[in-house]
Amino acid sequence: MAAFKLVTFNLLNKPSRWHERRKLIVRELRALQPDLIALQEVSLPHNNAQWLADQLGGYKVYTSPKAGPLGAREGLAVLSRLPVEARWTINLQAQSRVAQVLQVRLGDQPLVLVNGHFLFHVYDHIKRTQQVLRVLSWLRTSVAGYPVVACGDFNATPEMRTIQMMKRTFRSAYELVHGHEPEYTCPTPLVYRFNAVRKGLSTLGNLIANRQPKPWRGTLDYIFVDHHFQVMSCDLVLNAPAEDDPTLYPSDHVGLCAALALGSPTA
Repeated sequence: MAAFKLVTFNLLNKPSRWHERRKLIVRELRALQPDLIALQEVSLPHNNAQWLADQLGGYKVYTSPKAGPLGAREGLAVLSRLPVEARWTINLQAQSRVAQVLQVRLGDQPLVLVNGHFLFHVYDHIKRTQQVLRVLSWLRTSVAGYPVVACGDFNATPEMRTIQMMKRTFRSAYELVHGHEPEYTCPTPLVYRFNAVRKGLSTLGNLIANRQPKPWRGTLDYIFVDHHFQVMSCDLVLNAPAEDDPTLYPSDHVGLCAALALGSPTA
């Protein structure tokens, strides 16, 4: 079986504490040694994904900016140690969101990696569902028959139709290993410049959406695999504070790291 390791991680596209946070990110990614790193909220034009790759060594960086004017400030990126044979960007329209698609060579076998960052909304919004449908339709027409891994920040909790729709085609790597999704992947206890405002908005949104008068937290980040893959492990990563500062985390999201084997279908 051809095996590889994949990390997905939302970097938090805000300048607050980046120069502190980035040291934590580099240290853990260096320890994990993933073959593919899918990043969301990459800061452009200076491209902090490229900075991470430069520190880690051995990766090529493939970037997909957001659609329209927002593409000058933010995008998606994949850091790859595997050969990339083709790449595409799917315009998801609402909120200038895009999905990044790469065809990667693993030994003598091709696979497709989807890196997405979908619409943000506190409700189970129809536009987010339409974005997922757009990606699934593109996969069916453009790379049918190829093994597919789809990951990223879906901005949807497990019970929402976005995730239920994904699970009709794919399986969640974390759920396959642990029997359930993580308790939460966002937010971490990171304290940064806009934290107080965001916490207040989170409390208000949670009160409106779920009638709970406390800041929201939940699972938004996933690694999905199709039947071509065996999931050997899948765990939360980039989820620990700095040793000398309990308010400093790599991001407001935690990451997921999966060890996957291609060539032995998941039972």
